[in-house]
Amino acid sequence: NEGNEYFKEKDYGRALAAYSEGLRRRCGDAELDAVLLTNRAAAHFHLGNYRSALNDAIQAKKLKPTHLKAIIRGALCHMELKNFVEAIAWCEEGLQIDSKEKKLVEMRAKADKLKLGGTFLGTQTGFSRRRKCQGRAEVGTDLLCERNIKLILEPSDEEEEVSGGLAEMSLDGFHPGSATGARVHLDADGSLSWPVLFLYPEHEQTDFTVAFHEGSRFIDHLMVMFAELPPWDLEKKYLPNNLELYFEDEEREEMYEVNPEHTLLQVLQHERYFVKAGTPTVLVFAKRSPFSKKYFSSKKVHRL
Repeated sequence: NEGNEYFKEKDYGRALAAYSEGLRRRCGDAELDAVLLTNRAAAHFHLGNYRSALNDAIQAKKLKPTHLKAIIRGALCHMELKNFVEAIAWCEEGLQIDSKEKKLVEMRAKADKLKLGGTFLGTQTGFSRRRKCQGRAEVGTDLLCERNIKLILEPSDEEEEVSGGLAEMSLDGFHPGSATGARVHLDADGSLSWPVLFLYPEHEQTDFTVAFHEGSRFIDHLMVMFAELPPWDLEKKYLPNNLELYFEDEEREEMYEVNPEHTLLQVLQHERYFVKAGTPTVLVFAKRSPFSKKYFSSKKVHRL
């Protein structure tokens, strides 16, 4: 109920945290857990975390295979992730439950068209793709300049004949993709959502958020990512409120601590933050751990 209230107020970060708390209680009621997962998927979706939203929809559907809201949410996530074949499959699964569900009927038709469009685009010559990307590059850089976001772009060999680093930019993100395969994209409300990589040096592990909305706070993502302890955290240190975030200034070989209450945009606008290869990266450490003390001992660190 608390999550639903936050959701109505469009405070999706707190709604997400409330639904996660409900799931942590492990009530044993599969129907209630399916609702919590579906609602959390909706909160993730509105924050631009389409991959996390899809994971919740999948889990909800496992608990309750006929839960239409979970199926609709999963299909929507596949649409956003441009997995049109999978979106069609989810739509068809839902339409077997309710053949007149308007959202699924419309989404099924749209996915069909986009799937065909994607096939057509895939047959274009490399030259045509490069011309298209070059023509759209200025729009992308304008958006980033307005936000005071600094890029380090690394054009692929295929794109070398297009002048400058702008070859990697397109209207909806980077081309052909970031280091992780995902791309920054422009939402309907004019906001950007980025793929973000979280690195855990102590355990040589990583997490990847496919669409981190620029207005979302880091703490909101940490609350979800560490709602349950990761299997590699044997000492149980990686709790949302026991974590420190940093980014590295490679040019100066210096580290900057990140305020978890800050949004992604606030961090990207830092004077020494440079987005490399289309993917913002953040390093995560357990507070006051022996490893972090040793890690930072030979580096200059700018703390909060």
